[in-house]
Parts: sequence; structure tokens; C-alpha cells
Amino acid sequence: MNSTTWSRQASALLENEHVELHPISEADREPLRKIAFDDRIWTYFVSRVGNDADYERFFDAMLADQAAGRRAVYIVVDKCTGQVAGSSSYGNLAEADGRLEIGWSWLGVDFQGKGVNRWVKYLLLRHAFDVLGAERVEFKTDVLNVQARAGLRNIGAYEEGVMRSFNPMPEGRRRDAIYYSVLRAEWLSVGEQLSRAGKAVNPCA
Repeated sequence: MNSTTWSRQASALLENEHVELHPISEADREPLRKIAFDDRIWTYFVSRVGNDADYERFFDAMLADQAAGRRAVYIVVDKCTGQVAGSSSYGNLAEADGRLEIGWSWLGVDFQGKGVNRWVKYLLLRHAFDVLGAERVEFKTDVLNVQARAGLRNIGAYEEGVMRSFNPMPEGRRRDAIYYSVLRAEWLSVGEQLSRAGKAVNPCA
């Protein structure tokens, strides 16, 4: 385990020829705003972005979490278009246990289904295992989110089980959260699978 704490190490510029992930800053507020106002993005999120006030609270919370070391918040840039495509984060950083979570992830609707998500997951997993030295990377999603669950299975994440009545949702129901994980011993095959799947899609087409 590296001596530098994860809260500092986690935030770094991550990129390949397809996507760039950079730590969030105030300069990202307006580019991200341009893609945030679509109800389809937030169906399974624990918060909603329906107007400018919602967005300001949402963005301010990301900045605050980044500054406090609660999360390492990344802004996703699609290199085909040069545009901001969405966001993803490391959170629940349990360095002593070698465990962290990848989540808080969303993409604008124009960037969905084009391989962007695969490359985001690839870069975040690679950084977690190869640089941070993680032993376990977790994901969780709403048990009703069939698309996200299929995506996690497709990258090789292991479905572990459901945490019932995990948290309240804005519409009043309580969410059942389902957990997935990738372990260090699985990373080589998962990374190869993600890389092959990403190369099979031409997001610039």
C-alpha cells in the first residue's frame, strides 16, 4: 500500500484515446449544466436535477465532497466531440481495508450507448488497482435499474446481493440496493474484457 493517502492519490488525470477523466473544478459547472437537464438521467438517482436550483445544489455538493476528501469526483470528457459527457466518482474510501466504491455515475443521454461508460469504468478500475493498490472495488445500484445491472455484469463485476430498504428515494419509496464487486485477482481478466468491448464500439461513428 502506498503511503500517500487515497483521498489525495485518487484524484488524478486519467485518460486514453477515447475519454478524459479530470478532477472536478469550478470551471466544470457550466459545461456539465448543459447536459444535466433530462429526467431520464435521474430516474434511479437519490437526487434529482430538474431546475437550476437543483443543479447548483448538486454541483456544490460534488465540489464540497471533493474538497473534504469524501469523494474523488471526476468529470468525463468524450474525446470524439471534446464535450463534457458526465461524471463519476470514487467514494467510501476505506484505505485501511483496501476497499473503495465507484459510483455517483451518470452520462448525458447523447453519450449513452457509445462505449463511453466502458472506458470510464476501465480507467477508474485500472487506477484503483494499479495505482491505489485496492483489493476490492464495489459498485451498487437500484435493484430496479435493469440497464445498470446488465452493464455491471457485462464488465465482469460479481453480483453479491441485495441490501433491502437501503435508502429513501425522492419519489417516496425506499430503494433496495444491489451490490457488485471486482477483486484484485479478477482485475486482469475484467480489464481485458473491458478493453476488448470498448474497442469493438466506434463512438465517433
